[in-house]
Amino acid sequence: MNFSLLKKISFFIILITTINQSFSQNLLLSKQAKVSVLTCGTGNESYSLFGHTAIRINDSYNNIDVVYNYGAFDFNTPNFVLKFTKGDLQYFAVAHSYMDFINEYIYEKRSVYEQELNIPPNLKQKLFDNLNTSLSSGDSHYTYKFIDKNCTSMVVDIINKTLDTVAIVKNTDTDITYRTILYPYFDNHFYEKLGTSIIFGKKVDKLGTQIFLPFELQKSLKKVFFQNHPLAPENKTIIEFEKEISSSWWNNCYSYLILLGFIILINKKSINLFYLIIMALLGVFFAFAGFYSYHLELGYNYNILLFNPTLLGLLYFYATKNKKGIYNLAVFNLISIIVYIAILINKADFLIILPLIITSIVILVKLAIQNKNRIPIII
Repeated sequence: MNFSLLKKISFFIILITTINQSFSQNLLLSKQAKVSVLTCGTGNESYSLFGHTAIRINDSYNNIDVVYNYGAFDFNTPNFVLKFTKGDLQYFAVAHSYMDFINEYIYEKRSVYEQELNIPPNLKQKLFDNLNTSLSSGDSHYTYKFIDKNCTSMVVDIINKTLDTVAIVKNTDTDITYRTILYPYFDNHFYEKLGTSIIFGKKVDKLGTQIFLPFELQKSLKKVFFQNHPLAPENKTIIEFEKEISSSWWNNCYSYLILLGFIILINKKSINLFYLIIMALLGVFFAFAGFYSYHLELGYNYNILLFNPTLLGLLYFYATKNKKGIYNLAVFNLISIIVYIAILINKADFLIILPLIITSIVILVKLAIQNKNRIPIII
């Protein structure tokens, strides 16, 4: 999802002016016009991990070669981070010359594939008109949602609207969850995978029946039929790069396991307390995000059973030297973790979170043993 293309604002302004003039002149596409869906490859930056989707209108007779991109947003939006976290950030469509669009991906060394839509000239014209109307009227502005509303789903919506039927539907990988679908995109990005595993809640454990990623749309288009013929019969490679494998001395499972192993082996009260407080603060954040954010993916986050906010009570119990309180809190969290394991054990993220589960259990068991009231033996 290429947000750096916003640098092409000057072209966008010129294009909008041209489009507005076109409306008054009722610009018609020629019979040679082609419309296609562009699927852009993944990259190693966080914004590019999932790829990107756009629509191309190419009419050499009218000297038109334009790409419509529904993945733009403004970094200068007031309270940008809060709006993004809340799920209230406005995304919108921009239009680029085809060569500017391709050159951007050549620069980033990301592949681009094209699927021409096999539709009659009147529907190509209708799609062209719908795209231009969307840009000029502001209908292209939308509130971004990770699964429900993004650059890919917007392309699906406007094509289906043009075809006047729900032609493009999810027809691959509908028997696995959204979480499972996402996991391969995080290869060689360990902490991004861990972060999404613990911040996403119940919604991503549903079966992935909705198109929300560019390569899902690419795969589905291959199997879509419209008016008794394939909608996109061919998948053409425009540019292709072998994906560069991201490597990092710290962003991998080894640093994760070494850190948690160190916490267990050092067995120091201050380090254990620090670890549990960090877990608690993450739980507070997850709870806050679940209530505050409009991102449904963050709601009903059962991970707070492990990242339990009640662990903050340890600060009070240690300060007041309340051994009974520490013991009860440790036992309560151990029970929560048992429930958590029962929920998590058949899910895609079980193995990546397992080291955290083991670390928490070891520390909590030690706390419970150290603070359990000993029964005096009377001789």
